[in-house]
Amino acid sequence: MNGELKKFSEDLAEAAALAGKSVVTVKSRRRLPASGIALDAETILTAAHVIEDEENIRVVLADGNQQPANLVGYDPNSDLAVLALENGGAQPAAIAAEVKVGELVLALGRPSGDLQASLGTLSAKGGPGHHRGGGMLEGHYRTDATPFPGFSGGPLVNVSGQVVGINTSGLWHGKSIAIPMPIALKIAELLKKDGTIKRGYLGITGQPVELPEGSAAGLGRDQTQGLLIVGIEKDSPAAASGLLIGDILVGLAGEPIENHNQLLNALTGELVGQQSELEVLRGGKPETLKVTVGERPDYHDDPHRPRHWRGQRMVRFRRGDWHEGRGAHAPGRHRRSHEHHERHHDGEKDE
Repeated sequence: MNGELKKFSEDLAEAAALAGKSVVTVKSRRRLPASGIALDAETILTAAHVIEDEENIRVVLADGNQQPANLVGYDPNSDLAVLALENGGAQPAAIAAEVKVGELVLALGRPSGDLQASLGTLSAKGGPGHHRGGGMLEGHYRTDATPFPGFSGGPLVNVSGQVVGINTSGLWHGKSIAIPMPIALKIAELLKKDGTIKRGYLGITGQPVELPEGSAAGLGRDQTQGLLIVGIEKDSPAAASGLLIGDILVGLAGEPIENHNQLLNALTGELVGQQSELEVLRGGKPETLKVTVGERPDYHDDPHRPRHWRGQRMVRFRRGDWHEGRGAHAPGRHRRSHEHHERHHDGEKDE
């Protein structure tokens, strides 16, 4: 029995050491540094909320090599950021295709230079959910592995040393979760390409309703719910499309819409600025409208912001008042309004 436990312990240590070759220290805030992982020799993926000073980012590789890094992309909605090493030399992480609930996992971090690890299980897989910044994360993992200070941006790995998620405490009021790698990698690619994630909006307030039986049959698909339009923002894409209060939104760009999460998932960067079909029930009868999906305003579009603006935004996001729009010009209020319209419904609090 002792021999089996020793072998098991050695295997865990080996998995941590293997994955640890790709775990780096990220220095971009005054307090304890954070962690990150290498996607390739030059690219580091970390948590967005740990980047407070974009002009003075330092990354320490597993071998102790410290070098400057540049901020390539930043997305507070997913709490992910992509950095580019000036000199390269990082060891790319091995990525797992999937992970099951109940599997043993290790949370890893390197906030102080030395590798740290915590053992637990993958407790649950969560679906789409709103977080404190007002946005929505497509999915997440919960684990009982203890996330020590500075673990944000570091990996959650399986017992083979493969990365299954990115640890963060920056989305749900300090509760630690892991962003699944399929989601994290998709966001990382978009950040490398565009530097940010475009998110669309229509400018509506709606609430889920059951579709009348006869009307549902007329859609030609199995759909039982839609979004009853109870408010339309002035000069919004929805207003320009001819959408009316009392319409029931049932589809966008060929995808059925039954609830707010589906609508937010549909309003991706691919649709922003593009004309798409909006399917509605009007008086119980299907109609198709043309809508050009707008882009939610973001702080980086404000020409009045000073050079050090982004660092201020990052600090606000870390504090949890990212969406409050505090400070001069307060563009965040406009942004908050759009996010409120896309997700507010009867009984849902605008957090």
